[in-house]
Amino acid sequence: MTSRINGDHRTSKPESRESPLKVVVVGGSLGGLAAGLALKRNGHDVTILERNPTALLHNQGAGIVAGGDTLEFFERYDRCNRPIAVSSYGRQYYDKHGAVIHKADTVREGTLYQANVHTMTSWDLAYYLLRANFDGVTSQYGDLPPPQKGDGKAVHLHDHKVTSFEAMSDGVTVDFEKSDGSQGSMQADFLIGADGPSSTIRKTLEPQVERTYAGYVALRGTFLESEATPAAREAFTERFAFFHAPGIQILCYTIPGANGTLEPGNRLLNFVYYTNFPSPSLDEPSPELAELLTDIDGVRHRITMPPGKTDPKAWAKQKKIARARLPPQFADLVCATKKPFVQAITDVISPEHEFCNGKVILIGDALAGFRPHTVASTSQAAFDAMVLADMVQGTISREQWRTETLAYARTLQAMGRDMGDRSQFGDLPLNELIRDRDAASVPRKQRRWPTWAVEGLEPGEWRP
Repeated sequence: MTSRINGDHRTSKPESRESPLKVVVVGGSLGGLAAGLALKRNGHDVTILERNPTALLHNQGAGIVAGGDTLEFFERYDRCNRPIAVSSYGRQYYDKHGAVIHKADTVREGTLYQANVHTMTSWDLAYYLLRANFDGVTSQYGDLPPPQKGDGKAVHLHDHKVTSFEAMSDGVTVDFEKSDGSQGSMQADFLIGADGPSSTIRKTLEPQVERTYAGYVALRGTFLESEATPAAREAFTERFAFFHAPGIQILCYTIPGANGTLEPGNRLLNFVYYTNFPSPSLDEPSPELAELLTDIDGVRHRITMPPGKTDPKAWAKQKKIARARLPPQFADLVCATKKPFVQAITDVISPEHEFCNGKVILIGDALAGFRPHTVASTSQAAFDAMVLADMVQGTISREQWRTETLAYARTLQAMGRDMGDRSQFGDLPLNELIRDRDAASVPRKQRRWPTWAVEGLEPGEWRP
């Protein structure tokens, strides 16, 4: 991708204005949809360009911890009027034999649960609700909300790979190509890069920033709650469960089931199993990592193995290791999952998130890819979308937007890197790992950013 930039590289737009903006969002996953929906609800016209050749993204098969910002986003902008999450009441830690060795239980005060309540949803439920609200995609996940006066126009274009952009004094020209070789361009007031941790928009603007391998992977999968063993149901149903050992960590929780159902028994038990795979890099993987990331058709994937594509021989090895290393409840789940997938854990962060006189902005994973230990990636996308819409509307200042989004990205990205390295490569007592988890669970609104995270940013005590 190329860019042609006229004017100062980084300054102060987009800015508050009364007339509707024309916005192009690159990337049609959760972050791009969240930004598009927030701006649409504020009366702006949004076009999402998604490179995927099909109209709908494939189900990622993943559970999501829906933090406070995620829930607030759906409260603000979702009109499907359905519950989106399963609550997990407390955290539990297990030993190798499957016994509970630490509990951080929920405290109930009257009808309210206090402390250690986590809300869990699924990637597919979040995706289809966002599509229903943004561009009217129908599905079995929820009712289609009716159009409402004041909404801007929303267009979602798949099979549109952005190839270049040019920032001019009055906006941005965005060029794209389709899989049939045809090309085109469109004009916008500003461009949002929401194209994930391997963002091509970021690569164009910050070519020195690289996405690097952390030295371990997450093996992931789900299993139907009603078909799980009694021990697994007791351990994981509406619980946030953990096991740590040298070089490994596994966690599990309950998420919505098929078509977003929250009916007990039809929900899913979701696991994330971190295990070390030393390798020089993702481009030159070790034989063991290459085997794990080579699918049933012999195609090697660089970072993520999609659900259902894992080679059965490679997965059989991991099931054998799981039986030897994990508590029985966790091993039962790993061995029973029908469509496992693999995610290489990586690090990336951009030093800036506004470019070209502010006409190009990075949000979510395109700005900073958090390690999953933070359970904050979806919350970051939701927060970035909300606060960007607030800044465009003039509810907050540009300085407030810049400080909060960059400080959040810097703090959580560093926290995830530290948590992951301590868990996977350290030899720490359980109480330290529990303390790390407690620190990661602090809501964003209760955080105060460290001095290094706000270095070079506008000072202020603002919290939305």
